[in-house]
This record gives sequence, C-alpha cells and structure tokens, in this order.
Amino acid sequence: QVRIVESGGGLVQPGGSLRLSCGFSGSIFSITNMGWHRQAPGKQRDHVAVIAKDGSTNYADSVKGRFTISRDNAENTVYLQMKSLKPEDTAVYYCYADQDVGFRNWGQGTQVTVSS
Repeated sequence: QVRIVESGGGLVQPGGSLRLSCGFSGSIFSITNMGWHRQAPGKQRDHVAVIAKDGSTNYADSVKGRFTISRDNAENTVYLQMKSLKPEDTAVYYCYADQDVGFRNWGQGTQVTVSS
C-alpha cells in the first residue's frame, strides 16, 4: 500500500499560479505512474496529468501548455505546477500513484478555487 499526502491547494485569482504537491510513503518501490485527476462540483472525476516512471507525460487537452507535472523519485514526490489558471480549473484535485500490481492509491484531495 502507498500512503499519500497532498498539499498546495487554495484560492487564486484568474491568471494566477499554484503548485500542488503529493508525497508518497509505504510501498514506494512498487510505484509506476503518478498523476492527478480533478473533480468539479456536479461533474465526474477527470484526468489532468500523468507522469510515468521513465518521465514521459500526458496531459488533458484543457490544461496543455498551462500545467506541468513533474516527479522527484528521490523525494517520492510528484508536483503539478499550474499557470494561467481559469475559473473552470476550480475543482478538488486528487493525486494518485499506481502500483506495479495494478492497484491505484488515491490522495485525500485538495481544493483549488480560481476566482476574483
């Protein structure tokens, strides 16, 4: 099992920036992909970004060019740098870690609100 602690959410004005962090502990040797999903009120949870063990990345079309995902394997941490934030980015952001046994571990979620 992988334990996950998220941080970095908050309130930001449109056009602003925010960085989310996600720290992992436990069975970290088994982690393959790390990523982020988000869920806005009344909507389903959607893919935002994912980074594989080899560093390759994939982004949702809605965040390409604005969000950057990165991972620090030595610190067992994944980051989501968000720039040029829009009101439609408002959501609860969930970090996850996939294990090589096929199990996905989720963080508790952190609220991001983009509003003036």
